Amino acid sequence: MEALQITWFLLIGILIIGYAILDGFDLGVGFWHLFAKKKGERTAFIHSIEPFWDGNEVWLLTAGGALFAAFPPVYATVFSGFYLAMMLVLLGLIFRAVGIEFRNKIENEKWVKAWDIAFSFGSILPTVLYGVAIGNVLQGLELNAIGDYTGGFFALLNPFALFCGIVGLTMFAHHGALYLSMKLDGDIAQNAQKWAQKAWYAFLFTLMPTLAYGVKFCISGDYRFLPMIFIVLTLVVNSASFMFNKKGKAQAAFIASSVTIACLMLAVATALFPNVVPCTNNPEWGLTVFNSSSSQLTLLSMLIIALIGMPIVLGYTVFIHRVFKDKVKVDNK
Repeated sequence: MEALQITWFLLIGILIIGYAILDGFDLGVGFWHLFAKKKGERTAFIHSIEPFWDGNEVWLLTAGGALFAAFPPVYATVFSGFYLAMMLVLLGLIFRAVGIEFRNKIENEKWVKAWDIAFSFGSILPTVLYGVAIGNVLQGLELNAIGDYTGGFFALLNPFALFCGIVGLTMFAHHGALYLSMKLDGDIAQNAQKWAQKAWYAFLFTLMPTLAYGVKFCISGDYRFLPMIFIVLTLVVNSASFMFNKKGKAQAAFIASSVTIACLMLAVATALFPNVVPCTNNPEWGLTVFNSSSSQLTLLSMLIIALIGMPIVLGYTVFIHRVFKDKVKVDNK
């Protein structure tokens, strides 16, 4: 039973990491969309992610579904406690999707500009809120004996959580800029390379104090060495990403950025384990991998389904990126 519980903790972690890497560059592109001065450039930004963005969001939906099935009390606590924040995330994702689909339906400058703003807003808002959610879970939540969140919405907007939100924004901005420098051509690709350099400094500037606080207050237990290993790897690979980008090796820089995101998410996961939602007011009321899982039959049945489904999802992801691997042409108008 314990092996199944740990396996599902790892599988859900893999789904979240996959989402962060894949939808991360989409969200980052949405951030930089605000800084494109020409309509042709903004259109190229949209075209660069158009074949991928909706498929990338499937990873988030799958992670949510897996959490609901494998750890129902965790799903109930997180989604009810973060209800307003989740609605804001959903609002942002709706604006992003509608912005992509509607902006070219009418040839009107004001119409296009309005949906361009909606697309960027719908990319930035979820990015920040994802980081805020992770920061709150890392710190722990105020729960009652049955696992209900008893703090208010504004308690979630604490300094550490907000700083995590900024870290998420700068991380995805860096990731998105690297994607644009790899996917576009001409002057805008060179601009994206410069954006990535600036975003890297912003990411590092916000990441370091956040890591320092997290190491001091959010890591404990017998597995303390694991998050420390992943934190070191995060810093090393992130530095490699900067060097690759500086040398104009866009693809290598993007891969290094993807590994950076994976290492940072693994640091979070290992810092939490075996907790999933720590409790600040009474540690015994916290939700762990072992006290909040579904039955053995449920976990085993889901594992069989996952072993069939996940290779299909991975295969589709690889296939679609190979089909649309060419650079996007930019209309300089």
